[in-house]
Amino acid sequence: MTESEDSGPSGYAAARLRLLQQEARSGPPRRAALARLTDAWLDGLFTTAAERAGVRGAALVAVGGYGRGELSPRSDLDLLLLHDGTADAAAVAALADGIWYPVWDLGLALDHSVRTPGEARRTAGEDLKVQLGLLDARPVAGDLGLVAGLRTTVLADWRNQAPKRLPALDELCRERAERMGELQFLLEPDLKEARGGLRDATALRAVAASWVADAPREGLAEARRTLLDARDALHLTTGRATDRLALQEQDQVAGALGLLDADALLRQVYEAARTVSYATDVTWREVNRVLRARSARPRLRTILGGAKAAPERTPLAEGVVEADGEVVLARTARPERDPVLTLRAAAAAAEAGLPLSRHLVRHLGTAAQPLPVPWPSRAREELVTLLGAGGATVAVWEALEAEGIITRLLPDWERVHCRPQRNPVHTWTVDRHLVETAVRASHLTRRVGRPDLLLIAALLHDIGKGWPGDHSVAGEVIARDMAVRIGFDKQDVAVVATLVRHHLLLIDTATRRDLDDPATVRSVATAVGSASTLELLHALTEADALATGPAAWSSWRASLVADLVKRVAALLAGEEPPAPEPLAPDAEQERLAVEALRTGEPVLSLRTRPEPASEDGGPEPVGVELLIALPDRPGVLPAAAGVLALHRLTVRAADLRSVELPTELGETAGLLVLSWRVAAEYGSLPQAARLRADLVRALDGSLDIRARLAEREAAYPRRRGVKAPPPRVTVAAAGSRLATVIEVRAQDAPGLLHRIGHALEQSAVRVRSAHVSTLGANAVDAFYVTDPDGEPLAPEQAAQVAREVERELG
Repeated sequence: MTESEDSGPSGYAAARLRLLQQEARSGPPRRAALARLTDAWLDGLFTTAAERAGVRGAALVAVGGYGRGELSPRSDLDLLLLHDGTADAAAVAALADGIWYPVWDLGLALDHSVRTPGEARRTAGEDLKVQLGLLDARPVAGDLGLVAGLRTTVLADWRNQAPKRLPALDELCRERAERMGELQFLLEPDLKEARGGLRDATALRAVAASWVADAPREGLAEARRTLLDARDALHLTTGRATDRLALQEQDQVAGALGLLDADALLRQVYEAARTVSYATDVTWREVNRVLRARSARPRLRTILGGAKAAPERTPLAEGVVEADGEVVLARTARPERDPVLTLRAAAAAAEAGLPLSRHLVRHLGTAAQPLPVPWPSRAREELVTLLGAGGATVAVWEALEAEGIITRLLPDWERVHCRPQRNPVHTWTVDRHLVETAVRASHLTRRVGRPDLLLIAALLHDIGKGWPGDHSVAGEVIARDMAVRIGFDKQDVAVVATLVRHHLLLIDTATRRDLDDPATVRSVATAVGSASTLELLHALTEADALATGPAAWSSWRASLVADLVKRVAALLAGEEPPAPEPLAPDAEQERLAVEALRTGEPVLSLRTRPEPASEDGGPEPVGVELLIALPDRPGVLPAAAGVLALHRLTVRAADLRSVELPTELGETAGLLVLSWRVAAEYGSLPQAARLRADLVRALDGSLDIRARLAEREAAYPRRRGVKAPPPRVTVAAAGSRLATVIEVRAQDAPGLLHRIGHALEQSAVRVRSAHVSTLGANAVDAFYVTDPDGEPLAPEQAAQVAREVERELG
């Protein structure tokens, strides 16, 4: 504030508002200007309050972010009122009130304390967070010597106590990372608390202040600035002191920062978080190395008589050794003459489970000779070894990415680097997902004849996500070029391209198509082409799903895929799939059908069907089978689906079939048997008797399911500002020769299956079977329908049915 401006609360508030509204003034200049403005106001408050209270020997100290002069629009004011203890307690309290109350009156968040230097030092010794805040202490007003003395003491204590304090800080950071997740992979990251965020950047400053180790400087200041700028824009956009970058605010924050959209924002934030995370890993590794060396030094001096011991160097590969727990170059290594050395060092580090030395990675990034194109076979073999090393691959790959080595080896990687994935089913960004898929595939290499092709396809299967359009189609072209670059022959390149093009084929077909339909098996066999490619695709499907997230794979899905693969393998071996025949009901289904025929009413049963063995070898029941048998009549599908929705049962799969049973008069009666695989959204499963009672009411019209579901939908929680994409209903023209396949993709919601069933009933078609699949918030359901005579629909009628379903969902 200028001298002519009012130094009171109203003057400060007005000047603060003007500063925050200056669009041309943002980033570090605005944060520094806001800190100076606040300093001037607090200086005035302190001076006035100190004169009134008659207190001398006191100072107002900014700590934490305010102490660093990085004041975001809604940041807390972290203040310490420091006094020398000569004034009485009442005077000090009056001084504090003269500062705190005006701050509170303006609605500013305040974190405050009142201490003598001795009290501040003792508190810092007991509370690590207090000590970290005091490392950034900065005088705002009052006795500068008092503040300087405290800073000197706190810094001295921090350096003297480093062997004890730094491991505690490391543990604090690890616990926070476990609790908050990794910023570089979160769809709604906390810019401050998540790993790779502002807290970690502050921790690196504290490590540097200890004089034990220093963080890599390259890009770190720019990364902190990026995160701080994003937080500033978030504060101004929301008007709240929040650090969580919620989905509904990302587009506005991106606009405030001059970025194209939310994806551009997240990619920039992820890049910054990776820089901080990598610096964190390197720094703590160095801290632990130095502390180990310090603790071992007295013992070594005793043993060696004061001679300095050189770290032992263990050969790992040609030109690569291990020294002091890291992988470094041998003294005879010449990266400028050995283009394969980079990949050889990376493969050796991953196989040994050791980190690459930061100095090695930097040296290789600047001095290594580029690989010729196509790569020599030695380079290709080292890449396959790196990818096949399992979980240790991730850290090595990220170290190479931090120095830009991966994009130099594989230029198309730049398109997926730090690219966010909007589907919440995905745990990772695109590039990390690809590496995670390779890690998962490394555990499946014993199942395939060409593990090298499996690992390369795993690394490249989503490479097309950096381009517009269908990522599988684009990925096939890119994967073909990259496989040629890596040095595979023409036949292997074709296999890799096929795997990338069809990496979703097995899971999509198994969960959304009728496996008893010969057309389903033939279409997969045609796309795959050979038994060896099918074997690879099966392993890639599992690795991809496991690397996606827990919602993408289960024993149930695994069994469906395995069944499909078995049928396709038989066809590729020359065995024709059997002609479809009406399936006879099993014993339980037949019992229910007989009971339904006798009573003329619906009959229900719930039975647990254990799934195939899970990865740990034990059975994994993932749901319960609900069987319903009743006389064939219109409205069964929407009524049954509606009742399940009312009882909060999630449908994972559904099968509907007609059964003909003889009556006592020697005639046949048509019955409908429905087999649903269900799971409770929460709590326990409802009793079959309650489900049956509601189904009877739904069928006779006394239970208005649509009205009840409408009430449920009105209360269904929706994220403010987040709009789901519109539903899409298509006809799979070649999906079956026996029926017409209607595929529905929509946002999952209570009663969705009921509404689809209602639209199909209104269209006067019969549902032969339904295949329901839900991934996160998205439902992908396929319905095999026929006309009343059991024939596939004419193209015009099928298109009309699709429009009716889409209209119902819209």
